[in-house]
Amino acid sequence: MSLLVKGARVISPGDNLDKEIDILIKKGVIEKIAKGIKAPKAKIINAKGKVAVPGLIDMHTHLREPGREDKESLYTGSLAAVAGGFTAVACMANTNPPLDSEQDMEYIYTEAKKIGLVDILPIAAVTKNMEQKELTEAAKLKKAGAVALSEDGHPILNSSFMRHALEYANMYGLIIICHCEDKALSAGGVMNEGYMSSLLGLKGIPAEAEAIIVSRDINLARRTSGRIHIAHVSCKESVALIRQAKKEGVKITAETCPHYFSLSDEELKEYDANFKVNPPLRAKEDIAAIKEALADNTIDIIVSDHAPHLESEKELEFDRAPFGMTGLETSLGVSYGLVEEKVLSLGELVNKMSVRPAGIFGLDKGSLKEGDAADITVIDLSTSWVVKKENFKSKGGNSAFIGKELKARATEVIFSGRLVMENGKVL
Repeated sequence: MSLLVKGARVISPGDNLDKEIDILIKKGVIEKIAKGIKAPKAKIINAKGKVAVPGLIDMHTHLREPGREDKESLYTGSLAAVAGGFTAVACMANTNPPLDSEQDMEYIYTEAKKIGLVDILPIAAVTKNMEQKELTEAAKLKKAGAVALSEDGHPILNSSFMRHALEYANMYGLIIICHCEDKALSAGGVMNEGYMSSLLGLKGIPAEAEAIIVSRDINLARRTSGRIHIAHVSCKESVALIRQAKKEGVKITAETCPHYFSLSDEELKEYDANFKVNPPLRAKEDIAAIKEALADNTIDIIVSDHAPHLESEKELEFDRAPFGMTGLETSLGVSYGLVEEKVLSLGELVNKMSVRPAGIFGLDKGSLKEGDAADITVIDLSTSWVVKKENFKSKGGNSAFIGKELKARATEVIFSGRLVMENGKVL
């Protein structure tokens, strides 16, 4: 079926496009972008008063399959992604068993194609079975479709091993996504170390647990000319290190998540484990530093770090509950707060949630040009909505934003030329 998106404000930063215009889609690709397109046989999507952007891309999610489909599956994760306005997501390797082989890459792509709602891009483990004893076969993983390597959740603490991993990955043009955590410093910690942890009587995780490994990985990237991408940046110390490394020409990019620029450790006063994440929510001065880093492009992209858990797990005592929160369905709405606060323009937000992720990871996405595959997100900025657990498509209801009123919500999602969400309902 041909589709005609009518009357939207089309924002595509990579194409220097920001105007009210129509988009005609035929046979899965954008056939024409112009004003006043007439296509009598096409299905009309009335987007007057809305914004159409290149399909959103989330490069850091945990979809739990294989092994913990009780928490999330590729199917339910795909539903959540579409509901959040995404047309592509990358899934982390720390499944059970980990994604560390060609067969695992093929499994993810095959299942994603069967589901047919979003592109699911596998991130492979750096080491076999994530045991950090033997490197995975980067060449074969790259050929099988791995978009990056990462031991997310399991920092590589042996510096010599990390150096060899960077050298090997660099031979095949693969980025290593770095989970920066000094386990000796963070051991037993459950929240940010500071005034609030002392007040609440909870063991803290100091910012240095993150920053020390960020510094180490920067030095190793400099030595090896390898490419590193710093995951879920949470503190001002890391921001300063990344900013300086970029000035020096180190091959480094970085991401943060909506909860790190919208929530502080003060939220933990009620001991609600839905606010328990790793790295932890930091202090207000860290939030200010993260926002500044987004504005000056020290931090390149925004990701959700979508981490669904069972309700029974999050209801445990705070010390025993697992780290992580769901994020796919709230990422856009929370991130739009940056536009309302004038930290970013709308175009800059689209850049960080679509264009730049595609550029960093070498994806043929993030633009709206004639001839492009039609991955498009249509967003309503005019009405507010309340986050409700019962409306989540994800199996995980562990969100810190339940009950919050947000603006900006995807109403239509077009994936590979097919309408997969209409009027806010996944088809």
